[in-house]
Amino acid sequence: MDREQLADLLRALARGEQTVDAALDRLRALPFEDLGFARLDHHRSLRNGFGEVVFGAGKTAEQIVAIADRLATEAGNVLVTRLDVDAAAVLGRAVPGFRYHDVARLAIRQARPVEPIGTGPLFVLSAGTADLPVAEEAALSAEFLGARVERLYDVGVAGIHRLLAEHRRLWEAAVLVVVAGMEGALPSVVGGLVDRPVIGVPTSVGYGASFGGIAALLAMLNSCAAGVTIVNIDNGFGAAAAAVRILQRAS
Repeated sequence: MDREQLADLLRALARGEQTVDAALDRLRALPFEDLGFARLDHHRSLRNGFGEVVFGAGKTAEQIVAIADRLATEAGNVLVTRLDVDAAAVLGRAVPGFRYHDVARLAIRQARPVEPIGTGPLFVLSAGTADLPVAEEAALSAEFLGARVERLYDVGVAGIHRLLAEHRRLWEAAVLVVVAGMEGALPSVVGGLVDRPVIGVPTSVGYGASFGGIAALLAMLNSCAAGVTIVNIDNGFGAAAAAVRILQRAS
């Protein structure tokens, strides 16, 4: 339940269109609901501005379905990240309304409109095509949370003229999420070109000495560009959540 749903419930109660018992029935699952294997945080949107998101990796298809079904009933809109194809097929059959995005490995159920964030846009950049799964996770997650997103892909430092050709577009961004593997240099370059918050996302893309993204992570953490902050390896959703909070505070 988010702020608007709660406000609608209280207004209906004040107008006499909703009984006290019915309202209590709606609120009884707050602040969480215990499914035995998971405790669903139905109260999170009221505290944090957006609801609980399901992390699919490590969960069985049955657990994902049970969680998503309850979240869909309570909130309508549901985001499931790190969802493989097989689990997505099970979810789609069990809970109507989900759309699976195979590149980003996430599923979205958009049953009601999302209030758009007034500020923006949020730019998502990827260094290479191999970084698209993480970049799309960030872009789609941010759109699900109400951000206006623009994508700028395959603009890594191996051909930096591709990025510099778009420098005027970069100045239009309110916040930038910059996704890069290999040596992870792109966030530093972008951070030196703009006066907006830059969130770097290291990916696990790279050859042996990239150590599954650790080389990119350390390079970004040692950025000499001011105002660059970093999330964990492959954490596109985490970058989107941070960017959306920046936009929410600015709106």
